[in-house]
Amino acid sequence: MVLDPLLLLRAYAIGVFPMSDDREADEIYWVEPKTRAILPLNGFHLSRSLGKVLKSDRFRVSVNADFAQVVRLCAESASDRPTTWISHDIEDSYTQLHRLGFAHSVECWEGDTLVGGLYGVSLGRAFFGESMVSRRTDASKVALAWLVARMKLGGMELLDCQFMTSHLQSLGAIEISQRRYRALLDAALSGVSLVDESALLSAGPAAALAFAPDLSAALTVSGPVSGQTIAQLLTQTS
Repeated sequence: MVLDPLLLLRAYAIGVFPMSDDREADEIYWVEPKTRAILPLNGFHLSRSLGKVLKSDRFRVSVNADFAQVVRLCAESASDRPTTWISHDIEDSYTQLHRLGFAHSVECWEGDTLVGGLYGVSLGRAFFGESMVSRRTDASKVALAWLVARMKLGGMELLDCQFMTSHLQSLGAIEISQRRYRALLDAALSGVSLVDESALLSAGPAAALAFAPDLSAALTVSGPVSGQTIAQLLTQTS
């Protein structure tokens, strides 16, 4: 069952998101954690080692260059994760959201090979991270660093990580109560209509700068944006 895009967006707007039990599962259920992991944009922990990786431009980083491949890579089984919650129906549902401009991916490449990245949903000034993957050391960390920097540049406010992991905690994620999360969510979605369909579908462009393919014009730099610039954005306070 592919989820209707408007249903998905309205679910995110009230703090609910879908999951499945297995890649081949037919059923989808809704989740609202009692405690929520978020990553404060000014609280991203840029360690010395990650800073070196960023500045070295070890990976070529892109945005929305291959959303479908990122989702498929996130859904692949791995040695530490034999199955996944990303069913085929969930994959198709987010592909629809991507076509409408609400779902985005950040990709890390080695040459022409995708080696890591993340994807999620943007609505208003919030980004709801769905999944991240790494096939090379630090690839997912680099993708998250680029995401945070872009969100700061684009004036976004809330990075929802859903569930806490040691990986996210090491990068600055914190856990907050459901009540506190709802307050932050309401603030990030102020001005977003949940009733008017056309108004809701026009809420995507709020994230236009954060997910623009090329940041060079916004940063008034010539040529591709470097990891050095991303590191500088991460250390600036709003």
